[in-house]
Amino acid sequence: MNKESLAKLKHKKEAYRGWKQGGVTWEEDRDIVQACRDEVRKAKAHVELNLSRDVKDKKKGFHKYIEDKRKTRENVSPLLNEMGYLMTQDMEKAEVLNAFSA
Repeated sequence: MNKESLAKLKHKKEAYRGWKQGGVTWEEDRDIVQACRDEVRKAKAHVELNLSRDVKDKKKGFHKYIEDKRKTRENVSPLLNEMGYLMTQDMEKAEVLNAFSA
């Protein structure tokens, strides 16, 4: 990201802090967040475009980016069942999730 995008990101963090302390209205905070979100999306698209354009020359960078995108979570944190007990074993977690979705 360029300096302007980083400045908008910093402004977003300051606005959120100001909103939590009561110095900035919720609407102003939302407007700042939307503008920052657009900047981040444009920067991400620009990085992906550059990666795809340079894939023949810089294969390591492209494959590293793709590998980072493919990572998934393997562990599920402990869950509470209906009785309020903490389930830590994988089979217990599966039963709790199955009962929740059924």
